[in-house]
Amino acid sequence: MITTAKLKTRTVKDLAAMAKRKKVPGWHAMRKDDLVKALVRHARAAQQARFNGRNPKTAAKAETAKPTSNDRAANRDTRAKKKVLSPRVQRRLKRIKLKLAEAKDLAAKSDAEGNDNVKGRLVVMVRDPYWLHAYWNVSRMSIQRAKATLGQHWHVARPVLRLYEVSRGGATTSARKHIRDVEIHGGVNNWYVDVQDPPKNFLLEIGYLAGEDKFAALARSNMISTPRVVAGESFDKNWAEVAKDYDRIYALSGGYAGEDADRELKQVFQEQLRRPMGDPMTTRYGRGAAGIGAEQHEFKFEVATELIVHGQAEPDAHVTLRGEPIHLRSDGTFAVRFSLPERRHILPVVASSSDGVQQHTIVLAVDRNTKVMEPVIRDPGK
Repeated sequence: MITTAKLKTRTVKDLAAMAKRKKVPGWHAMRKDDLVKALVRHARAAQQARFNGRNPKTAAKAETAKPTSNDRAANRDTRAKKKVLSPRVQRRLKRIKLKLAEAKDLAAKSDAEGNDNVKGRLVVMVRDPYWLHAYWNVSRMSIQRAKATLGQHWHVARPVLRLYEVSRGGATTSARKHIRDVEIHGGVNNWYVDVQDPPKNFLLEIGYLAGEDKFAALARSNMISTPRVVAGESFDKNWAEVAKDYDRIYALSGGYAGEDADRELKQVFQEQLRRPMGDPMTTRYGRGAAGIGAEQHEFKFEVATELIVHGQAEPDAHVTLRGEPIHLRSDGTFAVRFSLPERRHILPVVASSSDGVQQHTIVLAVDRNTKVMEPVIRDPGK
């Protein structure tokens, strides 16, 4: 009687020769375990056939022809591929594909706003030392050009804002340093970008990135300069609206530089704020006092002064100014802003370590001495 234990003592070559003699189907492609199983099935089928009075060779051939586990798995995979998806699954897949296409379409916002003849542009504004605000319009034609440029890589491309640091020498290609790529999506036309280590010069490009190095640019922004960190309320929070501090933002973004490259920045400000942009004295006051009547009226003019004290200590230190505790940020920096009356001010700033072992004191002496000049009255007729 052939048993599994006996067959496993044989070599693969012996098992193959035995299977060949017994005409086991597919013996030439079987491994040792498969040969052992096939020969055992063949022997059992032959024994059962002799017991039932059947032809042992015919019964063994039918038994060994049964599909193996690998054959059954292959058949299941074939049936699964032929299975038709239900209408519900098809609708869900369609919605997913549609959302992916919308997330990739940077021209969707321009199309939704009815900008048929949109001009591709990217404008960057400075919000504070650590945040830039990018605003763009993308034409459908520019996306088609990017698709043609990327070719077969288009299906894996994703929309990004590419951030460059620009040296003080200018905005030429050799002076630019690629910092990072910020992934964005369609359906919007603006994005906030965080930057580090102010003051620095930056510019952005908007486009599609495939893989790690295949980038197709759609538009390039104006060059901006982030300001130095000055402790104060306007830098401690993100402004709710550009209009509250538009002159300063416009100036930091290069609006008063007088260069042709900043015309798009000016156009965006005029569209969004619905007011002309240019020299502040011209846009705010017009032609001056020439149009004012001869009748004199009271002219109110006052100047107030505030002082900002800022610095940095260990994050767990205890800091006081004139004996009052100062709140420290997570990195140990602090800023205190208060009114500065007309006199000399002595301001001791004391920092103590968390264990109370060390104490450092810095004394600030500030004088406010305001001088009011005599007013100048001009003849509006001259």
